[in-house]
Amino acid sequence: MGSSAVSDSVRQQFGAVAANYAVSAVHASGADLAQLVEAAGITPGTRALDLGSGAGHTAMALAAAGAKEVVGIDLTPEMVGVATELSAARGLTNVAFRVGDVTALPYDDATFDVVSSRFSAHHYADPVPALAEAVRVLKPGGAFLLVDCVAPEDAALDTFLQTFEILRDPSHVRDWRASEWLRLCANAGLGARVLMRSEVVLDGADWVRRMRTPPSKVAMLRELFAEANPAQKRAFDLRDQPWGLSIPIALIEGRKPA
Repeated sequence: MGSSAVSDSVRQQFGAVAANYAVSAVHASGADLAQLVEAAGITPGTRALDLGSGAGHTAMALAAAGAKEVVGIDLTPEMVGVATELSAARGLTNVAFRVGDVTALPYDDATFDVVSSRFSAHHYADPVPALAEAVRVLKPGGAFLLVDCVAPEDAALDTFLQTFEILRDPSHVRDWRASEWLRLCANAGLGARVLMRSEVVLDGADWVRRMRTPPSKVAMLRELFAEANPAQKRAFDLRDQPWGLSIPIALIEGRKPA
């Protein structure tokens, strides 16, 4: 699927469910969000850019930490609308949200101290141009901070993860392995390291409801999980009553040379 087709799929999927992400606990809070904000090292002069900002939770957390200016950019107009409403309701005047493409950022070189991406990079048609743009707009010494679901290094478990992700959400592209993110960051000129590994514990019914997964696909997911082998059940903590799962996540820091 080409980048334009992926973009269309993302807009279609997330335009319909934008309001759901305003109240999603996974996106609105969590230890990973707190650690991302801590890693950002916010000061009164910090300018930050959040890629794939969704309902705006990460951008708002950076703004609430005291940044001078935060911009959230997202491909989906409905998400930008939701984020704008949420930030206004919270009285945040140092954050703004814009419709835009992470592979063609409308900002000058060396504009931002921090560029973040949280639970959005698995929708990038190709992470290479997005990383290149992040590096371009970062100031020397600036930080690229990524939180995302990460695939296991084991190939069979990686395949299993991608299978259930795309059944739930057809706009899913890939949960990259942490080792792949480190290599991608290094190739983009960033000094990269994994700051945190954890997992997102998901209630199955809420997980599919948030994305409005069709009943036929939900049935396929339930069957896939029921027939999973012991290694798959352990890797993703597959549960039956109530049904649910856990997905590995990582916080990765890429530092631009000073």
